[in-house]
Amino acid sequence: MKMMKRPLTQFGYACLSMTMTILASLPFNATSQSIITDRPDRTESSASVPKGALQIESGMLIGFEEGQNGRRTRIEAPATLFRLGIVKGLEIRVVNRLTTIQYTERQIQGINDPELGVKLELWKPENRSTQIAFLSHVTIPLGTEDLTNNSYGTINKLAITHAISDRFDIGGNVGYDYFGEGVGIFTYSLALGHAVTDKMSIYIEPFGEVPEFETSRSGVNAGVTYLISDHLQVDFAFGTGTDHQMNYLTLGISWLTGQNEKSPE
Repeated sequence: MKMMKRPLTQFGYACLSMTMTILASLPFNATSQSIITDRPDRTESSASVPKGALQIESGMLIGFEEGQNGRRTRIEAPATLFRLGIVKGLEIRVVNRLTTIQYTERQIQGINDPELGVKLELWKPENRSTQIAFLSHVTIPLGTEDLTNNSYGTINKLAITHAISDRFDIGGNVGYDYFGEGVGIFTYSLALGHAVTDKMSIYIEPFGEVPEFETSRSGVNAGVTYLISDHLQVDFAFGTGTDHQMNYLTLGISWLTGQNEKSPE
């Protein structure tokens, strides 16, 4: 079934294209920091990208879910997060997802509401193993009809990371999302990561949400990341629902480029 697009959706595509063009054309210089990503798990890291650096995290997701209206297949390809370091400890973020949802008798295809946000490091002392950051996104109602929320929304998370040892760390998020209706959604996740080698890491992560602060929906996922270089990483993850019928897998790649050169002494 072919879906009609609203005029605002065309404007949304233009805005996203302009934003991506501007980010891609900014002057970047070499960086020595190893990449730290917010994918493929659901737990956002407490680290921002360095000042002047651009990090692109992109991938595809295929999900299956059983509900009252039958089986639903969701494909996000690509789903891309752009992260740009503004000053030390602060980044701006742009999220764009192209989505196909297949129901039993119809298909929806188009763009989700784009997101514009920031991540701010709140606590990152030297020689301390715990870091804290706050992340907030605004969703802009420019998506394709049947994929848009038709109103502005917010996605907010408090991210905490703790290094247990040189090889193990744990990270958690608690959050609140609101999309213009009801009382919102409480979200949570907790990821335990292990560096198997200097290049490969694995993790396991329980996660969930409480829509309208009533009935909860939870799941668990696990995955692996591999550093091709200090600035290029590939990943794979899979997840399943623990109290509802849902499964998904995701595959992605992330690239860090540039940061401002050090000021001359």
